[in-house]
Amino acid sequence: MDIITVLFIAVALSMDAFAVSIASGLTVKHLNVRHALRIAVFFGSFQAIMPLIGWSAGFSLRDFISSVDHWVAFGLLSIIGLKMIFESFKMNSEEKSTDSLNIYTLLILSVATSIDALAVGLSLSFLNVSIVAPAIIIGIVTFMFSLAGFFIGGRFGHFFEKKIEVAGGLILIGIGVKILVQHLTGGG
Repeated sequence: MDIITVLFIAVALSMDAFAVSIASGLTVKHLNVRHALRIAVFFGSFQAIMPLIGWSAGFSLRDFISSVDHWVAFGLLSIIGLKMIFESFKMNSEEKSTDSLNIYTLLILSVATSIDALAVGLSLSFLNVSIVAPAIIIGIVTFMFSLAGFFIGGRFGHFFEKKIEVAGGLILIGIGVKILVQHLTGGG
C-alpha cells in the first residue's frame, strides 16, 4: 500500500478524534500544552493500536464488529455528550466539573472514535498488507489533528462562555448520529 493511500486513510480516521478534540477544547477553561498533549496522546495511541488489534483479529471478528461498531460509537458518544449538556445546566458555573480530561472519559472517547480504525485494520489484514507502518502513520496523524483541534476548540470556546459545554455535548452527539446514519444507510 502506497504512502499517499495510507495518509488519506489516516486523515479520514482522524476526523472524529479531531472533532471530539475541538469539543474538549471548548470545555476547558485554562488551556495548556499538557491538556492538549493528554488528549492527543490518548486519541493518537488508540488510533494506532486499534488497527493492530483489527489486523490481528482478521476474519474471526469481522461479522461481529461490523454489525455493532456504529451502535457502540453512537452510544458512547451520546452518553458523554448528554453528560456534558446536563453539566452545563448546573446553577454555579464554578462548581461544574469539566471532565473531558478525566482518564475514564478519555478512554471512552478514545475507544468510540477509534472503532473505525479497528475495521480498517481488519480490512488491511484481508489485503495482506503489513500493518506496522500504517498504524504508526494513523497514530501520528491523529495525534497532530487532536492537538490542533484542542487548541481550536479552546480559542473559539472563550467567545461562547456558558454555552460551551452544550456545544461540545451536541458535537459529540452529532458525531455519534453521523456514524450511526452512515452505517445504517450503507455510507460508512
